[in-house]
Amino acid sequence: MIKTRTDLVLEVHAENAAHLEEELDAAVRLARAKAMEERRHGILVTRLSPKLFTVAVSAEIPYGLTLERG
Repeated sequence: MIKTRTDLVLEVHAENAAHLEEELDAAVRLARAKAMEERRHGILVTRLSPKLFTVAVSAEIPYGLTLERG
């Protein structure tokens, strides 16, 4: 399940690995589309727990990059 926290942050929660991969891919695609609007920020994927991640458009990450923190 993908939940929108803010315009720039998505929350991804999944019960199994296959579903998690699909949801993370979808969330990264949404975040990438948002980042491409301004072409200034990259994507930060943060693992909060084995089943919970955030995907954010982040000024900390250079445009064109996707990094994972966890």
